Amino acid sequence: MYRLIVGGEEQESDLSFEVLNPFDSSVIDRVASARPDHVEAALACAETARPRVRALPRSERARILSTVSLKLLEAREEISRLLAAEAGKTLAEARGEVGRAANTFAFAADEAKRLAGEIVPFDAVPGGHSRQGYSLKVPLGTILAITPYNFPLNLAAHKIAPAMAAGNPFILKPASATPLCDVMLGRMILEAGFPAEAVSVLPGPGGAVGLQLVRDQRPRMVTFTGSVEVGKQIAREAGYKKIGMELGSNSGIIVTETADLDFACSRIVSGAFALAGQVCISVQRVVAHREVFGQVVDRVTALAGKIKTGDQLDPSTGMGPMITEKEAARVEAWINEAARSGAEIRTGGARAGTLFEPTVITGVAEDAKLWQEEAFGPVVSINPYDDFERAIASINETRYGLQAGIFTDSLEEAFRAIETLDVGGVIVNDFPTYRVDQMPYGGVKDSGIGREGLKYAIEEMTEEKLICFNFWRPD
Repeated sequence: MYRLIVGGEEQESDLSFEVLNPFDSSVIDRVASARPDHVEAALACAETARPRVRALPRSERARILSTVSLKLLEAREEISRLLAAEAGKTLAEARGEVGRAANTFAFAADEAKRLAGEIVPFDAVPGGHSRQGYSLKVPLGTILAITPYNFPLNLAAHKIAPAMAAGNPFILKPASATPLCDVMLGRMILEAGFPAEAVSVLPGPGGAVGLQLVRDQRPRMVTFTGSVEVGKQIAREAGYKKIGMELGSNSGIIVTETADLDFACSRIVSGAFALAGQVCISVQRVVAHREVFGQVVDRVTALAGKIKTGDQLDPSTGMGPMITEKEAARVEAWINEAARSGAEIRTGGARAGTLFEPTVITGVAEDAKLWQEEAFGPVVSINPYDDFERAIASINETRYGLQAGIFTDSLEEAFRAIETLDVGGVIVNDFPTYRVDQMPYGGVKDSGIGREGLKYAIEEMTEEKLICFNFWRPD
């Protein structure tokens, strides 16, 4: 059984739960579940550790972060198989995530060395000529990280690594479906030499463990990735502290008549069906110019039909299961609802337990759940457009705004999309699923608050301290 980590010490609990393989519901292992006293002890340890972590030189923070990166790469195959088993990823997807997590810690090491304030030009105002000063970036305090099941390792890295780089203790509450890799990550961080009391990993139910942590006023920031509904609950419960939210999306793509259709369609398929569509920036909606609409549908349908679904641990599998049968049934219901309203299923649409066929559907009404809400499953809707401004409006007219993409050879259309798409990131001539770990990443509207990406997250996890010297002396 995997033990939880409280202030650097692995502890057992009389509460535990099974972690299941989503493909066949087989038990991978058990993990200890945090009790209220574990939560209280982790919070107390983090506060005790604050001065020690704050005092770590930037060079030492960077060394520790680099060591974690190397440890992830050294154990890549072991972690990948565990990650694939608990999250339902294919082995290729899992290996990719471990590599990204290692990069995230490496980028954080670089940013730890660069962390600094700036010179303040006091003489820019009358009477300020005798003053000189600067600002410092000082650690914010204990960081509470709450992570989802779809990228349990790398999204934990995106919260923990900047916290460490900024000189903060952290408490990680992993998703109950996927806690095993995060416990392993906690061990690696301790082995790398981060102060023990500053490290806690507390698996357990969000309604108990998560809320106790969120409501406590000792953490100075909650950084959360997950659903809009849970994010809004956290915002209500958090009290007087910073919050960072990466929430839902239903990312859209515009395919113009000048696009490279072979490339665009291959990227649509990659973006729609990676991790069975359970990606925040998964391609969910496509609007294609009517001149190329038929070609886009035919090519995407043909490519989707070639994807082999099945056991994610089989190297020949192209798409694994969804995380639970309940989630798969929800996606099935949304697709059937759209079909009853006149949409046409071009391929897929069938479900067997947690396995769901890659699905392409056309003619989806823009007020349907499948167009308006986050499907978070292996389905892409493709509709035609005649007017470019209408295409922009079609992408914008939802409550989400994380990332969007456009395929075009027209600079005018590209810049028009950049100016008017109401999203946190516009990807030109690629899919909105594109993300590198050092870029600013986050959304608008119900897609979240704040930005991830190492430099940008570190900014959120520090405070600006002003230093001012007055050199004036009376004659």
